[in-house]
Amino acid sequence: MARITAGIATSHVPAIGAAIDLGKTQDEYWKPIFDGYEFVKEWIKSNTPDVVILVYNDHASALMLDIVPTFAIGFADEFLPADEGWGRRPVPTVHNHSDLAAHVAEQLVIDEFDITIINEMDVDHGCTVPLSLVFGQPEEWPCKVIPLAVNVTQFPTPSGERCWKLGEAIRNAVKTFPEDLNVQIWGTGGMSHQLQGTRAGLINAEFDNRFLDLLAHEPEELTPMTRIEYLREAGTEGIELIMWLIMRAALGYGVEELHRFYRVPASNTAVGHVVYEARS
Repeated sequence: MARITAGIATSHVPAIGAAIDLGKTQDEYWKPIFDGYEFVKEWIKSNTPDVVILVYNDHASALMLDIVPTFAIGFADEFLPADEGWGRRPVPTVHNHSDLAAHVAEQLVIDEFDITIINEMDVDHGCTVPLSLVFGQPEEWPCKVIPLAVNVTQFPTPSGERCWKLGEAIRNAVKTFPEDLNVQIWGTGGMSHQLQGTRAGLINAEFDNRFLDLLAHEPEELTPMTRIEYLREAGTEGIELIMWLIMRAALGYGVEELHRFYRVPASNTAVGHVVYEARS
């Protein structure tokens, strides 16, 4: 049967993608950030999964504001990098594992998640920047990727508790898939940041590091946190951290933290990154 073996979480700052694409990763400003990803780039070489379920949010690239699904899963065979206003990123096309995506979607509906099925969409920096940070700049991504989009841009957003339950449902769905697959789940976005308004530039390192402390071994402390608490403590875009809860719940309660990285700032945001291995 399929199994979720590991989880990765990372910020998906669009300027990080631009730094990669423009060859600026060793510039004085960017080098300390990319150094924090050297561990995962080496680790993934001997731990490349068959499939990544990549939990991210669209930034009005494919899912425009006229239709905003709470949770959506990609069903197309492939997904092109989105043109976010300055052309498509020069990164590989994302190829889906359609059979597993269909199985997960069916099981989520059985578990009373009204998941939206998307048969055609492009994927923006929320999806492609994490892939670049982990896999570098290959000709093709080395595994299949199932995009799972979460609404964290338009009210009402899902609660942290609902996201945790979604992660548990994904875990249960994957382990009932009959094919022998090594699956990883990635949570993206965050950490604390606010891009507009009177608090633009807000970064709360104390909140971020406590979140990281709890996420590994006491995640139950995070699930009751309300959307208002995320907004107050981590800024308007800090709500993206609920997608990390989906990743964490899908791993089960026992994990080993292999790597943790935190850096301020990166394009006016806080960057966080963890690598977890699921315990049997």
